Amino acid sequence: MKHFFWLLILLPTYARAQNDHKPTPYDSAHFSWRKPVPRNRLRELQPDRPGVTESPFTVDAGHAQVEMDLLRLRNSGTGDEQRERELKVAYTMLKFGLGRRTDLQLEVPLYAIAKQRATEATDWEERHAGFGDLTLRVKHNFIGDDQQGKFAMAVIGYARLPSGGAVGEGAPEYGVVLPVDIELSDKANLEAQLETDLNYDRDQDQRYLRFVPSTALEYDFTEKLGLVAEAVAMWDTEQRRWQASANIAPIFKLTPNLQLDLGTHLALNRLSDHEYFVGFTFRR
Repeated sequence: MKHFFWLLILLPTYARAQNDHKPTPYDSAHFSWRKPVPRNRLRELQPDRPGVTESPFTVDAGHAQVEMDLLRLRNSGTGDEQRERELKVAYTMLKFGLGRRTDLQLEVPLYAIAKQRATEATDWEERHAGFGDLTLRVKHNFIGDDQQGKFAMAVIGYARLPSGGAVGEGAPEYGVVLPVDIELSDKANLEAQLETDLNYDRDQDQRYLRFVPSTALEYDFTEKLGLVAEAVAMWDTEQRRWQASANIAPIFKLTPNLQLDLGTHLALNRLSDHEYFVGFTFRR
């Protein structure tokens, strides 16, 4: 992870050499949330979903974007003694472009069902359902947001509010995400990020740090069909053990402003979560 961190730090130096200051139809001097970008000059749709690795590109100024998990099922094994299952329905990320380099985001977890049971038990012993924890996020792009060069880099800061009661985490949580994107060709992009979170364990009544490096390759087979293949690792100061997953998700680009996705996160060890999901992104 140490080498991964230094790679993210040094990449902007490489990017400045690669990104030519070309004229672009998307000029930050002309557009803001009060003066939206004309629809015929919108950039290519670049959502943060479907993988863990997020996009360094922001929403066009003055426009809104919806990214939603229609359904997401997560099974996890927290150790030898306990199993957990979570079903999320209509988990929604609302985004609004404030300027060329910054957007404001609100995660609205409309409904979730969380269940727990002992490993040897056949029935779920504890069940909670309801509205989840609201999360306020801000993304700011440092370089490459005009999509004219081959490198882009941003930072995302978030605060999660304990609005979900028994379904939520039980206390405020905070995090910082550093995503980058390297254009390998007209059809392929390499993405990577380092995420650092300050999380809360309700059962232990204590906070812990979590580190999540990830990398993803996105490839467009056609203008309408793409695929994301991703590797994710996770380590925290509570369990002090690595978790790993391999994720794969096809993307169906129905229109310039609408895409569908579905996929799975495959657990590579017994502590990792195993997920299935289907969702969409819509921009207006």
